[in-house]
Amino acid sequence: MKRIISIFVATCLLIACKNGANEGKNNGEIYLPQSSGQINSLAVVIENNLWKGAVGDTIRKYFASPVEGLSTEEPIFSLHQIPPQIFTDNTRNSRNVLIIKENNSNNVILKENLYAQPQKVAVITGKTNRDITCEIQEHFKKLVKEFKNNDIQENLLRFQKALNTDETIEKSLGFKLMMPAVYKIVKKENNFFWIERQIKGGTANIIIYEMPLNSIPQGDARAEAIVKMRDSIGKRYIPGREEGMYMITESAFAPSIYNTKVKGRNTIESKGLWEVKNFLLGGPYVNYVIEDAPNKRLVVVEGFVSAPMTDKRDHLFELESIIKSITFVR
Repeated sequence: MKRIISIFVATCLLIACKNGANEGKNNGEIYLPQSSGQINSLAVVIENNLWKGAVGDTIRKYFASPVEGLSTEEPIFSLHQIPPQIFTDNTRNSRNVLIIKENNSNNVILKENLYAQPQKVAVITGKTNRDITCEIQEHFKKLVKEFKNNDIQENLLRFQKALNTDETIEKSLGFKLMMPAVYKIVKKENNFFWIERQIKGGTANIIIYEMPLNSIPQGDARAEAIVKMRDSIGKRYIPGREEGMYMITESAFAPSIYNTKVKGRNTIESKGLWEVKNFLLGGPYVNYVIEDAPNKRLVVVEGFVSAPMTDKRDHLFELESIIKSITFVR
């Protein structure tokens, strides 16, 4: 029987102390502490016996499965198990929380700002262990999306502490991106921009360019057109150490391609691996082709990481957060 995830805002009502303990607050104001936790982490509230058995195995299978598009295996989320008995006080402040309960009903409920803010809390209940695993299998994609969106918003909040205020891209292309000040423009040629950040072992990069509005076909030809587009841009703007070396799409692995929306605009998302032609260097990328019909163009914004021997999940996710912050100003 198909079940619907109920998404609603739930707040934990705190009893206000009398006689001026909450002096300075308006009547009815609710205080919630700031949520905490690393980006791409998930607190799993579950009994030890369930965590060590089939239910825990199912949680790890889906919520800690390898991130798509990385050359080495890194989990979607770093999982942290918390027994219900110690899920109190500050342990409730994790930004993303998955609660597993045995109950007399099979259900999945998503709550916002239950113990802290911003926070997403998913509660999965089942009559039996088998019922719980079935609920996880049915709804994990929706829950992963909600947790990831929550982490993107957290990234954007963190960016604001030291924001890049350079207006060159906005003045040239008519849109802006929210990114930390450590990102710098390292190349500007025509309407092509290359933005770079130094990270441990290498760099995190964003490239931006334009394409004609109808230059990417639909159907089976789409993947080939995107690869051809990337390779032509790499040859022209992203050279290697020597002549004849430049960034291309890894030929051994076909990119994953999806239709999605970015700021309400039709977008093609592709994830895959890049390499340098005639040189042993490569890494993951995420590419967004965003339809900008008012300006009769496609806007292409891509993030890629070049950092051999270094974990890349969080860096690539930061780039994805920057890209999804895009705001068109004309």
